[in-house]
Amino acid sequence: QVQLVQSGGGLVQPGGPLRRSCLVSGSICRLYTMGWYRQAPGKQRELVATITGDSNTNYPDSMKGRFTISRDNAKNTVYLQMNSLKPEDTAVYYCKATLLRSDYWGQGTQVTVSS
Repeated sequence: QVQLVQSGGGLVQPGGPLRRSCLVSGSICRLYTMGWYRQAPGKQRELVATITGDSNTNYPDSMKGRFTISRDNAKNTVYLQMNSLKPEDTAVYYCKATLLRSDYWGQGTQVTVSS
């Protein structure tokens, strides 16, 4: 059974950085395409970034520049580095693992950007 466990929630001031992590257990992390998504209150869940098993990355245009996804397959962990955070980045962030037609989601953690 594949399980994704995300690091805890975070509170950060505007302009600050924050890194999220997602540990994959129960399977071999490098087989999966991993992604980060977020959902703000009253909004649909949106894609932040994806990374393939061989570390090819993809970002929607709206996420380019401040977000960086990376992975350490030896540690079965995927990271999301967030820089220059803005209040509108406040959301619940989720990681997702995809293999063939199966998706597995992390539990989601709150990121709050506020002074």
